[in-house]
Amino acid sequence: MTEHTNTLLGIFPRKIEELKRNGLYRSFVSFSHLAADQGHAVHDTDRIQVWCSNDYLGLSQHPEIIRAQLDSTVKHGTGSGGSRNIAGTSAAHVELERRLAAWHGKERALVFSSGYVANFETLSTVISAIPDIVVFSDAKNHRSLIEGILRTRCAKHIFPHNDLDDLERALAEHDHDRPKLIVFESIYSMDGDVSRVSAICDLADRYNALTFVDETHAVGSRGPTGAGVCEEAGETRPTFVQGVFSKAFGTVGGYVAGPDGALDYVRSHAPGFIFTTSLPHSSLDATIRSLELVQNGDALRRALADNVRYLKQALSAAGIGFLDADSHLVPVLVPGAERIRHVARVLLEEHGVYVTPINYPSVPKGAERFRITVPPFRTPEQIDDFVAALRKSLDS
Repeated sequence: MTEHTNTLLGIFPRKIEELKRNGLYRSFVSFSHLAADQGHAVHDTDRIQVWCSNDYLGLSQHPEIIRAQLDSTVKHGTGSGGSRNIAGTSAAHVELERRLAAWHGKERALVFSSGYVANFETLSTVISAIPDIVVFSDAKNHRSLIEGILRTRCAKHIFPHNDLDDLERALAEHDHDRPKLIVFESIYSMDGDVSRVSAICDLADRYNALTFVDETHAVGSRGPTGAGVCEEAGETRPTFVQGVFSKAFGTVGGYVAGPDGALDYVRSHAPGFIFTTSLPHSSLDATIRSLELVQNGDALRRALADNVRYLKQALSAAGIGFLDADSHLVPVLVPGAERIRHVARVLLEEHGVYVTPINYPSVPKGAERFRITVPPFRTPEQIDDFVAALRKSLDS
């Protein structure tokens, strides 16, 4: 390399050192989950417990889903063979999209390689297609939503988190016939709080706006058949509903359900849908089986809710502060980047417990936290042991 390129590349080590000095450098703990021992993994040679997984219902290790993927792999192979428009649309894509659309009461659904891609590509494509549209976005929306909006350089208003008074004032400032889109989440992952979906839809009706709701953390865990907070509220008005398979479903991928014409347009124009290899048949067959289990998984959702209540009671009894939100996500605040890394290290090295420190930019500086999850397979004894280990580590 030339001296010039060495100088340019030298920027990156300096920036990494800056991250380390500011306590923002991210270290990754590698481990392998154990399907036969739910909630456990192997780290180096040690057996550890994982208490921060997004596998909310424990379905990634469900024997029926594993069998569905194995059988499909033997039959169809390990890859899809191409993008959706070049040999990559399988019968499983078609069937899964049909079922997802029906589940959410929408005309069409599109499957993407991830929830991030589903949000980014759908939003950026839809917004770009509508002249003079103005977007109203919750201040705590996920980065995938933010980037999808920013890419279009559209007019936008960021309203304070869940502040519907501010949202209404902003909507009222624009002509009734001007195109508008409200973008929000049903459950916000960092605080675990829930949006007022029906109230937002009321505003959308009043001010002639479209809506896009991200149900990433709600599908599987909320609603009579697990279709999310919208289903739980009996709400069918959101224009677009986004969800993922990589959390409560226990597989991989994401999707958006909505109007046929709009999603047909996204299918035909979104670069991240057109120019990427599609998910393999076997993964989608596993997801179809997972969807069936989720739709009939009320007992799983009740067990998850019971575990969340038990965990919160145990944390309170131990004097450990947490955000008591109305969801299955339990954020335990441990302010300070160095502090939370120390506590996480003690938990892992002395107690065999893994939780991920969540720090800036995922949350503001000084609001560092662990996000604890307690899937249905967790026992009261395991929860008690975890809380005791957390208490000791916080006191270390």
